[in-house]
Amino acid sequence: MTRVMRIFALIAGAILYTGVVGAVTPVGNGNQISGHVIEAGSEIDIPAASIVILETNRGTIADETGHFSFKNVESGKYTLRVSALGYKTMEKEVLVSTDYVAVVHFALEEESYLTDEVVVSANRNEVSRKEAPVVVNVMSEKLFMTVNAPDLAKTLNYQSGLRVENNCQNCTFPQVRINGLDGPYSQILINSRPVMSALSGVYGLEQIPANMIDRIEVVRGGGSALFGANAVAGTIIIITKDPVNNSFQIGGNFSCMDGQSWEQYYGGNASLVSKSNTYGIALYETYRNRNPYDRDGDSFSEVGKLNSNTFGMRAYYRPSHESRINIEYHTTNEFRRGGNKFDLQPHESDITEQTKHIINSGGLTYDQFFKERKHKISLFGSIQHVDRNSYYGTEQDPNAYGKTDDLTWITGAMYVGTFYKCLFAPSVLTAGIEYQNNSLHDIMTGYDRDMKQDVRIASAFLQNEWKMGYFTMLLGLRMDKHNLIDDLIFSPRVNFLYKASEAFQARLTWSTGFRAPQAYDEDLHLTAVGGENVQTILADNLKEERSNSFSASVDWSTSFGHWQANLMGEGFYTDLSDVFVIESISPELQERRNGDGAEVYGGNFDAKIAHGKEFGLQLGFTAQKSMYKSPEVWAETEEGELLTTKKMMRSPNYYGYFTLTSAPVKNFDFSLSGVYTGKMIVPHMQGYIEQHRMESVSDFFDFNAKVNYTFVLEDHMKLQFSAGVQNIFDKFQSDLDKGTYRDAGYFYGPTMPRTYFIGFKLMN
Repeated sequence: MTRVMRIFALIAGAILYTGVVGAVTPVGNGNQISGHVIEAGSEIDIPAASIVILETNRGTIADETGHFSFKNVESGKYTLRVSALGYKTMEKEVLVSTDYVAVVHFALEEESYLTDEVVVSANRNEVSRKEAPVVVNVMSEKLFMTVNAPDLAKTLNYQSGLRVENNCQNCTFPQVRINGLDGPYSQILINSRPVMSALSGVYGLEQIPANMIDRIEVVRGGGSALFGANAVAGTIIIITKDPVNNSFQIGGNFSCMDGQSWEQYYGGNASLVSKSNTYGIALYETYRNRNPYDRDGDSFSEVGKLNSNTFGMRAYYRPSHESRINIEYHTTNEFRRGGNKFDLQPHESDITEQTKHIINSGGLTYDQFFKERKHKISLFGSIQHVDRNSYYGTEQDPNAYGKTDDLTWITGAMYVGTFYKCLFAPSVLTAGIEYQNNSLHDIMTGYDRDMKQDVRIASAFLQNEWKMGYFTMLLGLRMDKHNLIDDLIFSPRVNFLYKASEAFQARLTWSTGFRAPQAYDEDLHLTAVGGENVQTILADNLKEERSNSFSASVDWSTSFGHWQANLMGEGFYTDLSDVFVIESISPELQERRNGDGAEVYGGNFDAKIAHGKEFGLQLGFTAQKSMYKSPEVWAETEEGELLTTKKMMRSPNYYGYFTLTSAPVKNFDFSLSGVYTGKMIVPHMQGYIEQHRMESVSDFFDFNAKVNYTFVLEDHMKLQFSAGVQNIFDKFQSDLDKGTYRDAGYFYGPTMPRTYFIGFKLMN
């Protein structure tokens, strides 16, 4: 599908919306639900509120007077969930009969940070965040707007324990760290499926646009082992937008880095749902163009050129009241380039890192419910294909072109059953099987590289969650047979939740995990150092890395008047055996091998306070240490001296964030946000400098501001204009290497310089 066709589809969706979104049909007698949504206190109508019947996922929206109705509803007891932008989500039970119309009213309170979200990351089932046996942090669309994030990479800094950094001065290679551990220790899932392969993980954080995402769920530590034992540091689940009502949105953003390099972003969304809610579809489209940015005037980029188009959809069909079929498709066409002489071919430049990705992915899920929805069977399959053409070369090298083909697919089945009593208490049983396959072929003839990697993992998981009054206990076990590991891997998991009240929860978690001896995302990226490109190879005797993780947390909420507050503290400890380390063995090669082990421990702290929509403040801070159990070699000098470190590189002891939002007057709001990163050590390889050395870099604070003004148009349409500044104090790395012989991997600090932006958004 061409870009024009995609834009046409979004515009067509917007036009259809005006004919589909509707007034509430007058109700008759029996098998119907009629309702009214108002604001608590003022009792004013809330138009365009979303109403969903949870048992059937059937949805509708309120009309301009806040009224809604459902017709042809089978007799029985149902739960209605009502949500509206700026208000807390509310649920009520309703009894539907053939004899009368069920009438229900909702009085919604203004929202705050402390809404009780529904999450799936804790145990693969939808559950209230307060009932989840592990700590699940949720990042919503509101956060994306607050920090003006165009993609996933720009949002993940705003959770305690998470830190996003760029690892390459040429191509802007982003990586997320959880609790001080490198990116490959974390697992990124799309709608609970692990289709993010090693190759797509190289630039994947920038290839997922924000307008594709409904919310992001983060589980720190290994307590989410049901999603894969590779989630040693944690799991990030991207939940894409689902069609719930008839709506559309289009917008654009224009930004300028340091007064010299421009970026343009356009995006659109449309959602259509049938009147009977039998089927629905949600569409999104983004276009992004970023010019290269040169900080130090050496004609080499610090932020690379980027041009991307992304299109996707998620749809559903209900064959019956007790079943649902979901289908999704996403495609990305991206070009990025860093280095110098952008007007010439890559092999005519001094340094170029260039990639062109064509990514196609999709998924299909079938859910069937039984016995009053107390039992569910799900069958699922997902696939992703990545075609990459690349150039990683220096000094006009004509042989540095490469091609990579990557195919990942996963299929499986899962059963969820609710039992009144299992052994000694009511429980929820979850069991399933999965099979995952990844075939990678990476060719770079100029470097004599022809790497083929086939990863096949057959998995089974079983867990039971017992609910005993104030206590919840979860026992789980995952078994993985990895084709690169001889033995079957067992990964147990134990969680305890003590819920003294709605305001206080305490949790304990223990889990194990592993990382297989295979190529990871950074192994498929070549970094230019001293005029040479450095490859990563695997040691011949490389074996799997094992982990043991422990965490304990307390979560407390309170309210006073119209104010609400929440405090959360979490301690964590992870022990790694046979830890993977990278050692430089020549100017052109570095090797991934096993070290003795490592320990990562510390605490995450979160605080939130809110006064409706008028004021909201959220703070997060992490204090931690990441240490090898014995000194590990990271480089060797020309004289043969081994350079070692006991502290993990690029892992600061302290880091945190804050966001502040306020709507002091009608139609106007503003936000402030910031990210703090403490001191850390960063390896600096010879080339631009004479000898390898470990640098101790200073801390920095990235501060941002944004203002919005919204015009209310006819038919519930809104037009919003925004403006702001990112990295106001221009805290950018000051000791950059320069020229052809620079170490492109010696790159740290904020990912962008001071950047001014303006934007618009038209929405219903």
